[in-house]
Amino acid sequence: MAVASVSKITASSPDGFDAAVREGLQRASRTLRGISGLHVVEMKASVDNGRIAEYRVSMEVTFVLEG
Repeated sequence: MAVASVSKITASSPDGFDAAVREGLQRASRTLRGISGLHVVEMKASVDNGRIAEYRVSMEVTFVLEG
């Protein structure tokens, strides 16, 4: 039987929502072991001079607890 935990993180990228998700997962993987999935909860963008300057995602990362 496995027990999992969920951690909410926010990540950003100037290159798009997909890049922001990948950046967030890559960073979370350096700290969390046993990541088994993620759920994108929210997508936002910051705008500067009428153009998107940064894409942001809030996501929940699920990881299996050890032991």
